[in-house]
Amino acid sequence: MAKGPNAFRTISEAADELGVPQHVLRFWETKFSFIRPMKRAGGRRFYRPQDIAVLSGVRALLHAEGYTIKGVQKLHREQGLTHVIAAGLGDNGSASLDVLTVAAAVDSSPRSELADEARGRLVMALGDLQAVKARLDGLLRGA
Repeated sequence: MAKGPNAFRTISEAADELGVPQHVLRFWETKFSFIRPMKRAGGRRFYRPQDIAVLSGVRALLHAEGYTIKGVQKLHREQGLTHVIAAGLGDNGSASLDVLTVAAAVDSSPRSELADEARGRLVMALGDLQAVKARLDGLLRGA
């Protein structure tokens, strides 16, 4: 059974989908700061649909259009991630996502704002959990 279009991909699934070896994806992560898959316990990588679209664009620019790594970095700096993603549209089946949807998901707000917002939510959740733990400890002591 194949995964849905919105499912996360492991590095082996992403590599197969893009037609490149796994070590190439790991190498690209070191060269392109905009490639950031989720990492789970043990450093296991999971690629979101947006990550696959970005990787497809990088692959198209490097392999099909003949850009160098520095050329893709410069293109990203000057024209943004939307242009990199657009390069991969039609490249293969993995790039079936709408470029505007993906760009909005990736570029909608700076990472620092996301980090601050997420940090605030996590601090609030931690406070709630500590309050619940204190109540449970009190109930257990009374029992």
